[in-house]
Amino acid sequence: MVHTLDAIVKNGLCIGCGLCASLAGETSVEMRWTPEGRLRPVTKTPPAPATLKLINRVCPGLRTSGMDRAVAGDGAVLDTAFGYAHAHWRGWATDPDIRFRAATGGVLTALAIHLLESKEVEFIAHVKSPSDAPLRNVPHVSVDRAGVLEGMGSRYGPVAPLLHLNEHLGKGRPFALVAKPCDVAAVRNLAKHDPRVGKNLKYLLSISCGGESELELTWRQMRRFPVEESELKLMRYRGHGCPGPTRFETKDGRELNANYNDMWADKRFWFLQFRCKVCVDPVGEQADVIAYDIWPGGSPTGEDEGFNGITARTPRGKALVEAAAAAGALTIQGGESFALLHDTQPHQTSKKMGILGRQIGLFLAGQIAPRYPGLRVFRMAWRGGLRHTLKNALGIFHRAKGGGTTEPVMRV
Repeated sequence: MVHTLDAIVKNGLCIGCGLCASLAGETSVEMRWTPEGRLRPVTKTPPAPATLKLINRVCPGLRTSGMDRAVAGDGAVLDTAFGYAHAHWRGWATDPDIRFRAATGGVLTALAIHLLESKEVEFIAHVKSPSDAPLRNVPHVSVDRAGVLEGMGSRYGPVAPLLHLNEHLGKGRPFALVAKPCDVAAVRNLAKHDPRVGKNLKYLLSISCGGESELELTWRQMRRFPVEESELKLMRYRGHGCPGPTRFETKDGRELNANYNDMWADKRFWFLQFRCKVCVDPVGEQADVIAYDIWPGGSPTGEDEGFNGITARTPRGKALVEAAAAAGALTIQGGESFALLHDTQPHQTSKKMGILGRQIGLFLAGQIAPRYPGLRVFRMAWRGGLRHTLKNALGIFHRAKGGGTTEPVMRV
């Protein structure tokens, strides 16, 4: 069955990556902000049938897959919870300024700069917060160090990093993408239908993701001061230390800071988009390299200098990390294993064990349930146990019946 974009949005499966708008073209589909602070596609003219079929095949809201064994390559080790990997390290950007200003240890920033300065790619596709609208993250292209540094830092809010992907592929030039796991999964989906992906997109770099929030998360934090969005010239969730303060700077010179742990203390106010609550790949299983926080147990107990966990999932990713370290862009400490992920990302394991139940709950409620081929959903459910599966199925079912898994559709 081919689903319309409106059906995908209505069923709560859109994450606002922008790939549908990129494939359909701006005269057909446009990404817009909703009153709730989400980014969603708005259909101006229906996409051609062939284009809509392609969107259905690549949309990460409908389908997220595990990495193909051939892409993982010889020597890759498979972990049931965390996917394929060739190597694991602790590491950080060797440049102390990047390490200090970045969200954690600056690994993805250092890798992006290394790729440009080593001439392996001609540009980096990533995101940034514009100075004239610092809450409204936008796609960004960098061709030099300064451009990469513009996009440095965490983005706890909506962004459409794939909005210009079709345009990037059409340039016929080598580039790298830094994006969330679901965005990376969408690109891998597209690679099966568009040979330009394999030819031009050389590296996929990602994170271990806690989910993409609505802007309501940030708006609620701003009410603590209070400050209005129109007054801001800068907003930073993390950085300038690890994790660093959440910081608002206003056009009239005020500087307002919030403690990171205080901000995340009450899970009721995380305002995650619904698609994130049924995500089975928050750890970038299809990326070449992921970088992630390595706080024991998953949460910081104080400030530190900034340390990343680094996992190379493909031979290409492993070679990149090693080359960046040899060039002095990264400082890495080897000898790590999947235990680093298990020790520092336990919340991701728990979430994955409940995904089958959540799929079942959506199905019983009569909604579209996303598909997860190759992501070991049944094996993780077995690990979690029948009680855990039933709890998640019933929770999502009741949420769906109460209207908590759907959202309104924007019209032109």
